[in-house]
Amino acid sequence: MSPRTEAASLHRLAPLFAALGDPTRLRLVAALCVGGAMSIAQLTAGTDITRQAVTKHLHVLADAGLVRDLKLGREHRWEFEPAQLEQARQSLDLIAQQWDRALMKLKAMVES
Repeated sequence: MSPRTEAASLHRLAPLFAALGDPTRLRLVAALCVGGAMSIAQLTAGTDITRQAVTKHLHVLADAGLVRDLKLGREHRWEFEPAQLEQARQSLDLIAQQWDRALMKLKAMVES
């Protein structure tokens, strides 16, 4: 991947990383990963977070491509969308590989 393509990819994924940077949103993603599609009532059960706050957090996650809203009759359920997270993982793997190469170059230079 060229540096320009890589930079564009990381720029495109920035909202995803920002969305996951909030503890409440991260908890919501984890709940949806384990529980499947869930309603706002299910996502707020047993928490002190209001339905309005969870709704706002879910919209941020939806804008980042991490969740989607499913309308089932009169009820709305939210579902995890793994594709964006997989792209983020691939980008982090690429960064890790670049870091490993840089460390190997530094090691070779120090040892020579």
